[in-house]
Amino acid sequence: MPVIDVQRDVEALSLTFVAEFDASLERVWQVWEDPRRLERWWGPPEWPATFEQHELRPGGRCRYHMTGPGGEKARGWWAVTAVDAPHRLEFDDGFADEHGEADPAMGTTHAVVTLEDVGGRTRMTTYSTFESAEQLEQMLAMGMEEGMRQAMGQIDDLLAGADRTGGTAAAH
Repeated sequence: MPVIDVQRDVEALSLTFVAEFDASLERVWQVWEDPRRLERWWGPPEWPATFEQHELRPGGRCRYHMTGPGGEKARGWWAVTAVDAPHRLEFDDGFADEHGEADPAMGTTHAVVTLEDVGGRTRMTTYSTFESAEQLEQMLAMGMEEGMRQAMGQIDDLLAGADRTGGTAAAH
């Protein structure tokens, strides 16, 4: 399991995931940069993602939906605020309505993803901040921690399917 640490900080309104992968920074960066690769891990295995829009640049927008086991769809969006490839990505994240527009009912989180080389492996730290303690608790009650553990747990297989030059094996 690539997730090596999870920290909840209610006072700081934050949730931090630290994962390590046996791959270079560039290869791990590709699981964020390439929407087809991102789809293969963003969301737990039983809720696969489809990215309809993916503009990984400051000011860019990403729109996606995850499809549940019964065919139900949960939609989301990102507003990309900073990109320093292959080291850092920042974005605002929220739920969306059936048209892909922001749904303010669940609030917005801000995510900062950093990638660093640790002895030939890559450490990925995902630090999310919330608008309130209530929002943080609501997201945890919805299964955000376990869902992110499961989602990040799929990255190893995705990286194993990529050859050393960044190409991909056939999708499963």
